Amino acid sequence: MQQYSSLPDQNSQIDATPKLLTTIEQLRTQLWLESSLNQLQSHLNDCLLSACNTVSQAEAAQGEVFQTVVNEINSAIQSSNLALIAFTVAIALFQPQETVATVCYVSRSPSANSQPLFLEVLTAEKKLLLKLQEVIEVEDLQQLENQQPPSAWPLADDSGSIMGWLIIAAVPRSCDRESLIGSQAQLRSQLMARSAKQCTTALLQLRHIRSWQQRYQQLSSSNQELEHTNQLKNQFLANTSHEIRRPLSSIIGFTYLLLAPGYEPTKERQQEYLNIIQSCGKDLLALINDILDLSKVEANQLEVQCETVDVPLLCSNVLALVKEKAANKGLRLRLEIDPEITTLVADPLRLKQMLWNLLHNALKFTNIGSVGLQVAAKGEFVHFTVWDTGTGICQEDQALLFQPYFQIAKAVAGDVEGTGLGLALTRKLAEIHGGSVKVESEVDHGSSFTLILPFKQEAEVGGDEGVGEAKFSLSSLPFTPSSCVDILLVENDLPNAHLMQIYLDKLGYQVTWVKNTAEMWEVLTRLDPAVILMDVYLADGNGLELAQQLRENPQYGAIPIIVQTAMAMKGDREICLAAGVNDYISKPIDLPLLKGLIAKYSKAPIDGEWGMGSEGDEGDEGDGGDETINS
Repeated sequence: MQQYSSLPDQNSQIDATPKLLTTIEQLRTQLWLESSLNQLQSHLNDCLLSACNTVSQAEAAQGEVFQTVVNEINSAIQSSNLALIAFTVAIALFQPQETVATVCYVSRSPSANSQPLFLEVLTAEKKLLLKLQEVIEVEDLQQLENQQPPSAWPLADDSGSIMGWLIIAAVPRSCDRESLIGSQAQLRSQLMARSAKQCTTALLQLRHIRSWQQRYQQLSSSNQELEHTNQLKNQFLANTSHEIRRPLSSIIGFTYLLLAPGYEPTKERQQEYLNIIQSCGKDLLALINDILDLSKVEANQLEVQCETVDVPLLCSNVLALVKEKAANKGLRLRLEIDPEITTLVADPLRLKQMLWNLLHNALKFTNIGSVGLQVAAKGEFVHFTVWDTGTGICQEDQALLFQPYFQIAKAVAGDVEGTGLGLALTRKLAEIHGGSVKVESEVDHGSSFTLILPFKQEAEVGGDEGVGEAKFSLSSLPFTPSSCVDILLVENDLPNAHLMQIYLDKLGYQVTWVKNTAEMWEVLTRLDPAVILMDVYLADGNGLELAQQLRENPQYGAIPIIVQTAMAMKGDREICLAAGVNDYISKPIDLPLLKGLIAKYSKAPIDGEWGMGSEGDEGDEGDGGDETINS
């Protein structure tokens, strides 16, 4: 029988030893590769973490990412058998659409005497030097990427846009182990390729961090603006509430006294109370007009009517408006006008409004001394300077004075009246006239505000077709209308209806009042009115639609219709006129203006002291809602 030995074959053991050694070497190499890549990723994470702190750090983080990749590859190669070769690692960056790249990051030299290496492109015909600021053609980098083994790896984002190139120049030292050199080249390629991928991922994450930080900054800035706007809104509402309640308190209080049972004041005292009530009502209207005017200016919708203005007369009238306030505080008012200045071209109402705002502010912040208006000519411009001996304004507040709703802190704390709209509106009105406003002030040494306007307007600065048609003389005419002149008043609001009925009755008109649409149609069957006064908002219909129905009816189509309404915003007048009415007057009703409109459309001249408005007759023609001065 044939004998078989159970001992292992000696030759098989000898053959297995190289395979085992190869396996161990492969594992060692693989562990080195993974360890090096993990070390690189750890340092890249540190770069990204520091970039999350501030935007400035995020901007610098890209350079840190590039330098980290170069340094970590350098360290990894030096710690392995790959150090048997001489090498240089670099990153070249280029801008899109360019054909060259610049070497911006280079690895640390292995020794002080090491020189940058040349990199062969395909053949020895062309060599590239890897050192800082060297310029390399993109075409050469693409060839380095495609040759085997590759020497360049692109850093491209998801869209394929290349941010730069990772490059290595490796030159073998004298060595007979060609197989080892070949394996080193393969391992080096794996290290470079995966490092390039990690670098690209880090750059994309860095881009997201930057984008997130920019959005965060934008949101933070928006939140700050919203918070500031909210503070201004709250301050404005508080100031406006104070300004509304102050005159309302007087109106309600003195009205209560006049109506109180058993209280019978003298005629002079009644007149005093009524003057106070009227003055407070005008203050309320001025506040509303300031808010509306500023909104119109900011929307580029405020229109002005320029004409030749008598400067000395207008300045005297403005001072008369603040005379009482100055007297109450014991302040002297002074007016100084250059004798050569007689006229200029401007909107007289708006000019009066600007000067009144400046004088009113000067009086608010002056407790002792004087307030004055000085008018002087300088070239083609007129300088209206309002000065005072008041508290003065610090430089910090001067920079904010002309912002809407801004008020000086100590003024708010001291309960000084105002909404912070006057100066903002004054500057905007001056700019519409082709002028400006400047301020000079020193704390505890008074202030001076100078309104600078051109003598002549270069072009028509504003106009409103149709407004001119409503302008007419409000002077009293020769005789009183006969009682046969009938006025039909269609008014939903009882107090307003009562006011207009009493006033027109005193002027001699026969007024019939109805409060809704049904009553109007019923009255028209037995009345032929000379004018219809129409409210817009009625309980059972719309006054503008009602006006259109009247125009379409041959029996009533020729009757003049005047709407009286609280619609006083920009464009409301045009809306009313487009509905077919003849004219428009806004609430609160300007009674002298109402008198003139009735006289115009009823063809009935009027007379008597009831038809003579004091302040209402001065410059308030046209749209009563738009033409009220702060007086």
